[in-house]
Amino acid sequence: MASDLDTLLEMGFEKAKAELATKKTGGLQGALEWLEANQEKSYEEIIAATTSPTNVDDNPDAESFPLPAGETARSLVCNNCGKKFRSQAQAEFHASKTQHVDFAESTEDVAPLTEEEKKAKLEDLRRKLAEKRAGTLEQDQIDKKRNEARGIRPDTKETQDIKEELKKKEQLKEAVAKRKEKQDEIEAKVRIKAKIAADKEERRLRAEKEKAEREGRAAPTMSQTSATATTLGPVGSKPASAYSEARLRLQTSAGNLQKTFPVTVTLFEVAAAVTQDTGLEVQSFTQNFPKKVFDAVDFGASLKELGLVPSASLIVK
Repeated sequence: MASDLDTLLEMGFEKAKAELATKKTGGLQGALEWLEANQEKSYEEIIAATTSPTNVDDNPDAESFPLPAGETARSLVCNNCGKKFRSQAQAEFHASKTQHVDFAESTEDVAPLTEEEKKAKLEDLRRKLAEKRAGTLEQDQIDKKRNEARGIRPDTKETQDIKEELKKKEQLKEAVAKRKEKQDEIEAKVRIKAKIAADKEERRLRAEKEKAEREGRAAPTMSQTSATATTLGPVGSKPASAYSEARLRLQTSAGNLQKTFPVTVTLFEVAAAVTQDTGLEVQSFTQNFPKKVFDAVDFGASLKELGLVPSASLIVK
């Protein structure tokens, strides 16, 4: 037959608390009552409390009524509530739980639990334990959902890496958007200059035609004026400061890229464009001739400031 301790362990009670319960109460009935009353306390809290227990005999307010001569005490009774106890340990526990201090000895036996009562007591205790565990699990789920709704997650290395990656993507997106805005602005200026030049050429041709008509000679054709302008125009190459765009040949591990950027674009924006096209993280650019390495310190400078105008070949690392 299983012992009281084995029965408590089969019910799922912590071994240390079950041993303490059987030691304090001396039986399954008292142990169940003790465990039920202390189910909210940890084993450490119970041990700490027992270092200064509430003892009925040490309480000056407790009243003791001795039995008449010849009678033997079979139990203790609480005069405050009428509850009977088999042992002094049970009475002390009752006093600590209820703050009752009026106890007396009794000649009445405390009837043990019948098998049916014991079974009902065990089932009731099992139900309470299950309800407590279910309540704890439900509260954990509620707290988890509340934290997820608020966007609260454990601050782990993985979440830090995700934040860094998102931040980097936002920077790249901003750089690309800024580069496109500058490119659109440059193209708009080129179109305006072309329009102004066309209007100027049209007025010049009209003036030439009117002058030829006044002088009685044939007006010059478009091809003649273009040829004259080409002959009279400068033949030498333009200085680097005269270019508005830079052509870059970018050698990456994923292949070569040919790209044209405004001279005001920074090397950081070039790196962002490479990352967008290839998915590679750019750490530096290397120019073979003249030999030079552009790292993160140079990323804030423009292509014009770095001398990469009108064209350059760079190795991406």
